[in-house]
Amino acid sequence: MSEIKHIAQINEYKVRTIAFLVLVLVIGYLFTGWLFLPIVLVVDFGLRAFDAGKFSPLAHLSDEIVQRLSFPTKPIYFPPKRFAARIGFAFSVTITVLQVLGISTIWVAGVLAFFAALESLAGICAGCYVYDWLLPVWRKIGLE
Repeated sequence: MSEIKHIAQINEYKVRTIAFLVLVLVIGYLFTGWLFLPIVLVVDFGLRAFDAGKFSPLAHLSDEIVQRLSFPTKPIYFPPKRFAARIGFAFSVTITVLQVLGISTIWVAGVLAFFAALESLAGICAGCYVYDWLLPVWRKIGLE
Protein backbone atom coordinates (compact mmCIF):
# COMPACT_ATOMS: atom_id res chain seq x y z
CA MET A 1 0.00 0.00 0.00
CA SER A 2 1.46 3.36 -0.97
CA GLU A 3 1.48 6.19 1.49
CA ILE A 4 -0.38 9.31 0.38
CA LYS A 5 1.61 12.37 1.30
CA HIS A 6 -0.51 15.21 2.68
CA ILE A 7 0.00 18.36 0.63
CA ALA A 8 -0.34 21.40 2.86
CA GLN A 9 -2.23 24.24 1.23
CA ILE A 10 -3.33 27.74 2.14
CA ASN A 11 -5.70 30.21 0.49
CA GLU A 12 -3.78 32.58 -1.79
CA TYR A 13 -6.14 35.43 -0.94
CA LYS A 14 -5.42 34.98 2.76
CA VAL A 15 -1.68 35.12 2.07
CA ARG A 16 -2.01 38.21 -0.12
CA THR A 17 -4.15 39.92 2.53
CA ILE A 18 -1.55 39.14 5.20
CA ALA A 19 1.11 40.60 2.91
CA PHE A 20 -0.99 43.74 2.51
CA LEU A 21 -1.26 44.05 6.30
CA VAL A 22 2.54 43.63 6.53
CA LEU A 23 2.92 46.37 3.92
CA VAL A 24 0.67 48.69 5.94
CA LEU A 25 2.66 48.01 9.13
CA VAL A 26 6.01 48.58 7.42
CA ILE A 27 4.83 51.81 5.81
CA GLY A 28 3.48 52.89 9.18
CA TYR A 29 6.87 52.13 10.70
CA LEU A 30 8.73 54.02 7.97
CA PHE A 31 6.60 57.12 8.66
CA THR A 32 6.62 56.93 12.46
CA GLY A 33 9.76 55.00 13.47
CA TRP A 34 7.63 53.38 16.17
CA LEU A 35 9.59 50.34 17.43
CA PHE A 36 6.38 48.54 18.40
CA LEU A 37 5.54 47.91 14.71
CA PRO A 38 8.61 45.82 13.77
CA ILE A 39 8.23 43.97 17.07
CA VAL A 40 4.67 43.07 16.03
CA LEU A 41 6.09 41.86 12.71
CA VAL A 42 8.77 39.77 14.46
CA VAL A 43 6.13 38.05 16.58
CA ASP A 44 3.68 37.56 13.73
CA PHE A 45 6.23 36.35 11.17
CA GLY A 46 7.71 34.11 13.85
CA LEU A 47 4.37 32.48 14.55
CA ARG A 48 3.65 31.91 10.87
CA ALA A 49 7.21 30.87 9.99
CA PHE A 50 7.59 28.29 12.72
CA ASP A 51 4.27 26.46 12.47
CA ALA A 52 2.21 28.40 15.02
CA GLY A 53 0.26 30.36 12.42
CA LYS A 54 -3.04 29.62 14.14
CA PHE A 55 -1.92 32.17 16.77
CA SER A 56 -0.93 34.86 14.25
CA PRO A 57 -2.87 38.12 14.71
CA LEU A 58 -2.34 39.05 11.05
CA ALA A 59 -3.59 35.64 9.91
CA HIS A 60 -6.72 36.02 12.06
CA LEU A 61 -7.34 39.54 10.75
CA SER A 62 -6.73 38.30 7.21
CA ASP A 63 -9.28 35.50 7.69
CA GLU A 64 -11.82 38.08 8.81
CA ILE A 65 -11.12 40.37 5.85
CA VAL A 66 -11.23 37.51 3.33
CA GLN A 67 -14.54 36.34 4.77
CA ARG A 68 -16.17 39.79 4.99
CA LEU A 69 -15.08 40.77 1.48
CA SER A 70 -16.11 37.34 0.13
CA PHE A 71 -12.75 36.65 -1.49
CA PRO A 72 -12.70 33.27 -3.21
CA THR A 73 -10.70 30.30 -2.03
CA LYS A 74 -7.69 29.55 -4.19
CA PRO A 75 -5.54 26.82 -2.61
CA ILE A 76 -1.79 27.13 -3.10
CA TYR A 77 1.15 25.09 -1.83
CA PHE A 78 2.04 26.15 1.73
CA PRO A 79 5.77 25.30 2.27
CA PRO A 80 7.09 28.10 -0.01
CA LYS A 81 4.88 30.58 1.87
CA ARG A 82 6.27 29.35 5.20
CA PHE A 83 9.79 29.83 3.80
CA ALA A 84 8.87 33.37 2.69
CA ALA A 85 7.54 34.04 6.21
CA ARG A 86 10.92 32.94 7.59
CA ILE A 87 12.60 35.50 5.35
CA GLY A 88 10.12 38.12 6.59
CA PHE A 89 10.97 37.08 10.15
CA ALA A 90 14.68 37.66 9.46
CA PHE A 91 13.97 41.08 7.95
CA SER A 92 11.76 42.05 10.90
CA VAL A 93 14.38 40.94 13.44
CA THR A 94 17.00 42.91 11.50
CA ILE A 95 14.83 46.04 11.50
CA THR A 96 14.21 45.71 15.24
CA VAL A 97 17.90 45.17 16.09
CA LEU A 98 19.06 48.02 13.85
CA GLN A 99 16.52 50.39 15.40
CA VAL A 100 17.59 49.44 18.93
CA LEU A 101 21.23 50.04 17.93
CA GLY A 102 20.32 53.42 16.46
CA ILE A 103 21.22 52.39 12.90
CA SER A 104 19.06 53.45 9.97
CA THR A 105 16.49 50.84 8.99
CA ILE A 106 15.16 52.55 5.88
CA TRP A 107 16.77 50.15 3.38
CA VAL A 108 15.85 46.95 5.19
CA ALA A 109 12.30 48.16 5.86
CA GLY A 110 12.04 49.43 2.28
CA VAL A 111 13.02 46.01 0.89
CA LEU A 112 10.48 44.29 3.16
CA ALA A 113 7.80 46.77 2.04
CA PHE A 114 8.71 46.19 -1.62
CA PHE A 115 8.37 42.41 -1.37
CA ALA A 116 5.16 42.68 0.68
CA ALA A 117 3.78 44.96 -2.04
CA LEU A 118 4.79 42.47 -4.76
CA GLU A 119 2.98 39.66 -2.95
CA SER A 120 -0.11 41.60 -1.94
CA LEU A 121 -0.69 43.70 -5.04
CA ALA A 122 0.70 41.51 -7.84
CA GLY A 123 0.66 38.00 -6.36
CA ILE A 124 4.42 37.64 -6.86
CA CYS A 125 6.13 35.79 -4.01
CA ALA A 126 9.87 36.36 -4.31
CA GLY A 127 10.55 34.06 -1.34
CA CYS A 128 8.66 31.31 -3.15
CA TYR A 129 10.99 31.63 -6.14
CA VAL A 130 13.98 31.32 -3.82
CA TYR A 131 12.34 28.28 -2.20
CA ASP A 132 11.83 26.63 -5.60
CA TRP A 133 15.43 27.38 -6.53
CA LEU A 134 16.77 25.92 -3.26
CA LEU A 135 14.49 22.86 -3.13
CA PRO A 136 16.69 20.63 -5.34
CA VAL A 137 19.70 21.50 -3.17
CA TRP A 138 17.78 20.68 0.02
CA ARG A 139 16.59 17.37 -1.45
CA LYS A 140 20.15 16.48 -2.42
CA ILE A 141 21.45 17.01 1.11
CA GLY A 142 18.34 15.55 2.77
CA LEU A 143 16.82 18.71 4.27
CA GLU A 144 13.45 18.60 2.55
